[in-house]
This record gives sequence, C-alpha cells and structure tokens, in this order.
Amino acid sequence: MEEEEEAHVLVVAHRTAAAPTLIEAVRARANEGPCRFTLLVPATAQGFDRVANPEEHGRDEAEAVLELAVPALEEAAGGAVQGRVGDGEPLAAVVDEIDREDYDEVIVSTLPTRVSRWLHLDLPRKVAGLGLSVTTVSAPSRERTNPPT
Repeated sequence: MEEEEEAHVLVVAHRTAAAPTLIEAVRARANEGPCRFTLLVPATAQGFDRVANPEEHGRDEAEAVLELAVPALEEAAGGAVQGRVGDGEPLAAVVDEIDREDYDEVIVSTLPTRVSRWLHLDLPRKVAGLGLSVTTVSAPSRERTNPPT
C-alpha cells in the first residue's frame, strides 16, 4: 500500500493567528491526511503610523503573535509548526514565502468581512491566483486575538 505524500500547508494570519476558528481549521486539515504547517505572520504595524520605525514595530508585533499562536497550532496540528515573519504587505509576504519553499495549499485567516483589511484587498483570491488551493477562515470579532503588549 502506498504511503500518502505529506502536504505542506502555509497558514497566513496576524490578528487571528490564535483564534479558535483557525485552530479548528488546522486540526481539521491535519486529520485529513499527512501534512506539515508553516505559520506566516506579515509584519504589519497597523495603527502605528506615527511610530519612529513602524517596520521594526511590525516585526516585533509579528514575533509576539508567533510566540502566542505557534504552541496552540502545534497542539491542533499534532506536531511542529514552523513560524515565520514576513513582509509587512501580506501578498508580498506570501509571494516571498512560496518562492522560498514549496507549498501545496494555503489557509488565510482573517477578521470578519466588515473589518478585514485582507478581505477588502481580496487577498485570498490573489493568493489563489498564484496557483495554490486556498481556504479562507474568518474569525468572529469576539475571537480576535492580539499579541500581549
């Protein structure tokens, strides 16, 4: 009997990186068959236009998100989850990451439609345009998670 090939799944999230809806989506995907996950957090510094160095602040914020989210995603995945900080522009972050490694599919986790900048930018469709299967998971506002400050 042939062994199933392990799929490489890119998870793109920021404020919803530890939301229960994303954790459940990762758990469900892990139960479908062998896979490994990489969490990509774009280094966006939303609301920090007046900070002396918004890119540095965005990177610090993204690293805090990884610290919070990776353990929860590892529990859901049943194994290690690689964490990466990407470019501050979400599509550029995804393009950079898929240029760096081969991925089979992408899970994009966003805030609800009415407040999601990523959905307003049509990020899931643009990522799908790169030739990858995309699943979009939207967290209800009450599930929004922010890194500790």
